[in-house]
Amino acid sequence: MVPALESADITGEPASACATPVAKTYCNPVLDADFPDPAIVHADDGYFYAYATQTLRDGEWINIQVARSPDLVHWQHLGDALPGKPQWAKETQDFWAPYVLKDGDRYLMYYSATPDLCDVPERGHCLAIASSPSPAGPFVDIGLPLLLGMGFEYIDPMVFDDPVSRRGSGFQPIKVQELAEDHMSFAAGSEATDVIWPNPVEGAFPRLVEAAWVIRHDDYYYIFYSGDNCCGPDAEYGVMVARSQSPTGPFETLEEARGVPHSLMLFKSERWLAPGHNCIVTDAAGDTWIIYHAIDVNCPRQRQEDEINSRRIMLIDRIHWRDGWPHVGTPSEDPQPAPAT
Repeated sequence: MVPALESADITGEPASACATPVAKTYCNPVLDADFPDPAIVHADDGYFYAYATQTLRDGEWINIQVARSPDLVHWQHLGDALPGKPQWAKETQDFWAPYVLKDGDRYLMYYSATPDLCDVPERGHCLAIASSPSPAGPFVDIGLPLLLGMGFEYIDPMVFDDPVSRRGSGFQPIKVQELAEDHMSFAAGSEATDVIWPNPVEGAFPRLVEAAWVIRHDDYYYIFYSGDNCCGPDAEYGVMVARSQSPTGPFETLEEARGVPHSLMLFKSERWLAPGHNCIVTDAAGDTWIIYHAIDVNCPRQRQEDEINSRRIMLIDRIHWRDGWPHVGTPSEDPQPAPAT
């Protein structure tokens, strides 16, 4: 079942994703609308589905955005993947950073939300789970959060099917903990382990770390993560990387391996500010792609009354592997060869 918010692509053209020819080239951005914290799953119907943090669209809140594409370049916005708020978060509007995986005959969505004050007096962000038989939704919350933290401790979930769940932020380390086979609870006796830390020097980059995404490439597990302010007047986001021979670490950062001042593998340019909160996709040719949000300095807000650097749109770039480490540099601006699909 597809949410009925709209059925046009992001440019306003009629929805015809199945008829869209596969792109040979692309030019950033691939989705020129507020679409923060993108995460992508390749569904059984052949489409790529992208999910994103809440946004205001035509004056209405979309709790969890969902779009789909046949080729990672042409995107059709489907509306709200979580049109019904969970009972424990009916009065709030903080639905962040979804991650979706295929689990048998259902799709599971992991996301962050703030509980209602009446239910949790000392509220912080919760790590929550919702399910749907369709990648387009509607997703329905399972009824209670998986974790409740203080502040921004439990945000930005990601599941790496060793199986391992990753989450982070709030100036805290990124953590890993084993999931049970149902993917909806933690394994009995498992404990969270810290794997990536913010810079311990006060005021040094990165002051916070979040938005972990893990892949296996050759002989290593790679954890991509973002750091510092994602948006606003002090936006300084960028994507960093570390690697390990175990999914639970210890991880060696690019900074440690190369002796460089930081572990950035994707960073800002004159046009694209604060690129980050990525997901990773491997195309049909085996090439690795990073999909992420960034701020266009020529259009840094949706509405005049919005905070500067609050409009985060979706970009894509190919990752180049150099001596066992992934690299992008700055976001591409010129036409590029498209992913093989």
